[in-house]
Amino acid sequence: MSKVIKQLQMDAMKKTFGGVKSLVVLSQTKLSATAENQMRLSLRKKNVLLHQVKNSLAKKVFDDLGMPVKDIWGGSTVFAYGPESVKELGKMLEATFNEMGKKDPKFKEKVTVKAAVADGTQVTFAEALKMPTRLEAIGEVVGMILGPGSQLASILQGPGGQLASQVETKTKEPAA
Repeated sequence: MSKVIKQLQMDAMKKTFGGVKSLVVLSQTKLSATAENQMRLSLRKKNVLLHQVKNSLAKKVFDDLGMPVKDIWGGSTVFAYGPESVKELGKMLEATFNEMGKKDPKFKEKVTVKAAVADGTQVTFAEALKMPTRLEAIGEVVGMILGPGSQLASILQGPGGQLASQVETKTKEPAA
């Protein structure tokens, strides 16, 4: 392959994966064309895209994008991406793999997960499934802020409320 063609492919990959921060790296071997098409169609309905890459070019592209992914560049490599969260993506892939596994019992041997990338950091697939989505993380932070904040507000209101009621009582009493 000429250098010009390789550069064109790398530029296309940079454009495709430039905004992607969460993805799952798969390996597929001995998968029939029909099974692969069914898997791709099933995932496309869930807004998950698959992109098979040439390892040497993809490694250079991901290093340039600031997402150094290690120990995945052997064998065939397919990137699955789409949803914002790697957790959502992982759950969609798991559901599709289970569905495809019912049709072909050896499907899980033919399509395996190499790794996952969450916000530019490589993690295992099991860790990716446990990570919170963006909304869940925001909810946890808000909950952590509101818990002590409400306690602080009640502490500040307690003595102030007592003082206000005593002042009100004193103002309503007739002067002696």
